[in-house]
Amino acid sequence: MKRTFSTLLSLALALATWAAPDTMQSPNGKISLTPTDHGYTIRYEGKTVMDIPEVGITTSTRGQGLRLQDISKPRRIKAKYTMLTGKCLRPTNEACEYTCNYRDQSGKPLQLVMRLYNDGIAFRYEMQGLQDELLTGEQTTYCIPEGTRRWMQEWSEAYEGFFPMSITGKARRQHWGYPALLEPSDGVFALITEANIERRQSASSLRNEQSADLFRVCPDKNELRLSGQWHTPWRLVIIGRLADVVESTLVTDVAEPSRTKDTKWIMPGVVSWIYWAHNHGSNDLNIIKQYIDMAATLKLPYMLIDAEWDEMKDGKSIEDAIRYAHDRGVRPMIWYNSSTAWINGAPGPKYRLNKPEDREREFAWCEKLGVAGVKIDFFAGDTQATMDYCIDLLECAARHHLLVNFHGATIPRGWQRTYPNLMSTEGVYGAEWYNNLPVLTNRAASHNATLPFTRNVVGPMDYTPCTFSDSQHPHITTHAHELALTVLFESGLQHLADRPESYLAQPQQVQQFLSRLPSVWDETRFVDGYPGKSVIMARRSGTTWYVAGINGLDEAANLKLSLDFLPKKHNHVVTFFDSSHGDSPWTIRQGTTLPTAVHCKPRGGFVIVIKA
Repeated sequence: MKRTFSTLLSLALALATWAAPDTMQSPNGKISLTPTDHGYTIRYEGKTVMDIPEVGITTSTRGQGLRLQDISKPRRIKAKYTMLTGKCLRPTNEACEYTCNYRDQSGKPLQLVMRLYNDGIAFRYEMQGLQDELLTGEQTTYCIPEGTRRWMQEWSEAYEGFFPMSITGKARRQHWGYPALLEPSDGVFALITEANIERRQSASSLRNEQSADLFRVCPDKNELRLSGQWHTPWRLVIIGRLADVVESTLVTDVAEPSRTKDTKWIMPGVVSWIYWAHNHGSNDLNIIKQYIDMAATLKLPYMLIDAEWDEMKDGKSIEDAIRYAHDRGVRPMIWYNSSTAWINGAPGPKYRLNKPEDREREFAWCEKLGVAGVKIDFFAGDTQATMDYCIDLLECAARHHLLVNFHGATIPRGWQRTYPNLMSTEGVYGAEWYNNLPVLTNRAASHNATLPFTRNVVGPMDYTPCTFSDSQHPHITTHAHELALTVLFESGLQHLADRPESYLAQPQQVQQFLSRLPSVWDETRFVDGYPGKSVIMARRSGTTWYVAGINGLDEAANLKLSLDFLPKKHNHVVTFFDSSHGDSPWTIRQGTTLPTAVHCKPRGGFVIVIKA
């Protein structure tokens, strides 16, 4: 009887200890995480942000019936690093790292490494002692209650969709891509994504087929067999006010450091781009020359020769185009089909990069000709094979001093730090779609005012902005709105999509703006806005600040400016506004005074350039 009582007392004490676990906290104490029966609750400033009702990962032999054993004491992380592209060139991060030790029903261990940063949480699963085991799934689930405001994109291979504001998780497919922005309470936001994809890992997405409010992390077609040690990518939730989300560098904070030692040759910049106005222009040397000449006139460093350059007309060749560019001081880039997704009926060149030996030969040829970079298009989703292929491309391109732009591809997940020759990634419903369907015309303003809070938070975004004329389908955003996109949308290669004659017809001040436009930023500040309605951001390049804002609404709006963080003295201020009269699309002012508010037309915008 005494032994039974003693056993029951020990069990009761153990349960009592479990019922009141220690709370994990971020360094500043604003974000906290508390274990629940099978998962965790996230709080910000004491208020619940999100429940993660279930965690875990399973293989063919382990992972069922997980039980939390203990949580380690926090390990403090504090780091600084340097980026070559992005919203901030010298990020810093600070976190408290905890190891949550689990055992499954057969006694096999699983570690959940949890980091609490001041702007969010990052966690991943780590396993040891694997013996040729098939990875079968992940149980990580985010609870997003019905009625919660959210901006989420239905998943597609190319991540080319809208982020409409919604209050329901019900949809046609119940399959969602990253990033997913939520507003769990007024003024508090959470953005779900992932980072640091490595070899032997696939990217993941979210599915909620079983329940509208339960979103499970689902690795894409994972058929990996694992031995030894293995871990998942980092699962991220960026948390805080809108400024915390927009300014966050959490995606690169958790990414592996740069694997490229010599980076002096890596130079981001602005690019003239042929496809938006001429779908098949890259097989015509005469059209290519127009864009090279425009780049030379506007002092842009690069010009992209897009698809079909392998079928040049009139007996001309890509070598002729490359020579013409070099003669005018412009560095050419060229396009390739990845030959993994859209192949039949797709443009070429094709099948030049898939085999290691072919890839080495092709990139060596590019380097010899003086090609500055490659745009690679049409990838096959988020699978482990596609992720490995992308890494192969980045590593091979770096050996041959080639910049890389991925199109028709997954969103950035931190590779821009690990492989700094990755300048940009599409993964966005961008201006290219004026070419394809009439949908963007009426939705562009609101969409543009949503992207800085969603897609562009996680990394460079090749939207191909700033079109003053029309493609196959018109745009109804103002000229100042379009100019503002070049600052609001961050991309290591900023492709200007419009026709040469359109840019060269703009006022001299606009042309000078484009000639001096940075494509990387020392610092980024969120000023004001709300997803889909408006956004104002300030970015610094050296001692020059660029402040840009857009109105996402179909009615006029007054956008207030709170710029107390700027230097008090301004030697020169140039402001590009919506036109105040009908004979010109522009109002351009110069002086030394900053406006305190800007009146924007429907779907309008502005840019202010401030030199200290």
